[in-house]
Amino acid sequence: MMALFVGVDPGKNGGIAILDQNGVVLRSERMPDADADLLEILLWPSHEAPLIPGRAVIEKVASSPQMGVASAFSFGMQFGRCCMALTAARLPFDMVNARTWQRRLDCFSEGDKRVTRARALQLFPSTKVTHYIADALLLAEYGRRESLGERSTLYG
Repeated sequence: MMALFVGVDPGKNGGIAILDQNGVVLRSERMPDADADLLEILLWPSHEAPLIPGRAVIEKVASSPQMGVASAFSFGMQFGRCCMALTAARLPFDMVNARTWQRRLDCFSEGDKRVTRARALQLFPSTKVTHYIADALLLAEYGRRESLGERSTLYG
């Protein structure tokens, strides 16, 4: 039996990543446009092997004053569809703000995806890390470390 850890970066330019309990990347993909494709990604592990419930982590996001009304609405819809897909897939999940998971993984980005991509490349050197999946990989790793009680060397 295998515990899985799912990371969801809910933005339209975000992604989904699935790690095993050893931190091995099993799947990582850019956020799909279709709801059915999103659900299929989240249901995929149940078809592959017997599972021990792991942990899903979705970045807790909010609109900003710089966003227009349409952008803020679209962003909120995207976040809601990800939460609903996790619920439909029967995956318990935690919402974690960016500062929390970035502090834990030593990669404060202040919105610069190059920072989180560089950190994801360090942690997952055998994975093709794109800006779309970098945060999702790190969110899954955050959930894995928190669930397994691993401490980082900087914040241990």
